[in-house]
Amino acid sequence: MNVAHGVAVVTGGGGGIGGALVARLAREGARVVVADLDPDTARAVSETVNADHPGSTLSAGADVSDTEQIRQLIDLAESAFGPVDFYFANAGIAGALGLDASEQDWDRSIGVNLRAHIRAARLLVPRWLERGEGYFVSTASAAGLLTQIGSATYAVTKHAAVSFAEWLSVTYGDRGVRVSCLCPMGVNTPMLSSGEDSGHALGRAATRAVTTAGDVLEPADVADAVLAAIEDERFLILPHEDVREMYRHKGSDYDRWLRGMRRYQRSLQAQA
Repeated sequence: MNVAHGVAVVTGGGGGIGGALVARLAREGARVVVADLDPDTARAVSETVNADHPGSTLSAGADVSDTEQIRQLIDLAESAFGPVDFYFANAGIAGALGLDASEQDWDRSIGVNLRAHIRAARLLVPRWLERGEGYFVSTASAAGLLTQIGSATYAVTKHAAVSFAEWLSVTYGDRGVRVSCLCPMGVNTPMLSSGEDSGHALGRAATRAVTTAGDVLEPADVADAVLAAIEDERFLILPHEDVREMYRHKGSDYDRWLRGMRRYQRSLQAQA
């Protein structure tokens, strides 16, 4: 599918990867609803993009873990621009550290990192099946293929996001519903430094695990990789190509990979 003249919703669009996606989509001629939990950041991105591409975006504040608020985003896009062609389930949270994460921590991570994707798909896929096409882009993480040192809530929900995207593709891919899943490592966003800023040794180790594993990319670089994958209708989007080899190593000898990850974690904690 070609994004030019398409209608898109980007969640978590108030900055980082989401903000870069909005700018890239508008540059390609798409019309975009910019959604973020913080309406001010969504509005700021929209205004900046509209300055270069007048009328290409609208903004809205939304908690995308809530079905009704997702429905309102879709309705806004349809009333302003037309039927939604592309949905970027990009909003995400870093999650809590360690095994002491509370029930509320787990609920919030599952709600934002996973159920938000499920709830959006439940609203959109029936419409796309009727139209014969639609595109769902899930922002997961390299942690969804590998793991995340420090945060079980993040590792588990990102694995689940990858799994749900796979299921969507398997179930509806022959009926016009395209699916891509974005799995980057380090990207220069506030989420990257959240562990380092936590004051928690496990949090510092979590950040360093990402920053020492490969290059830290800029959000615009990731957005370019996403648009290239959409053009090719490619499922797995790996802006860090090293992740592919890491994933192969994990699958080829799971126990060796686990031993290596434990050693890596110990070395990071010793530095922290």
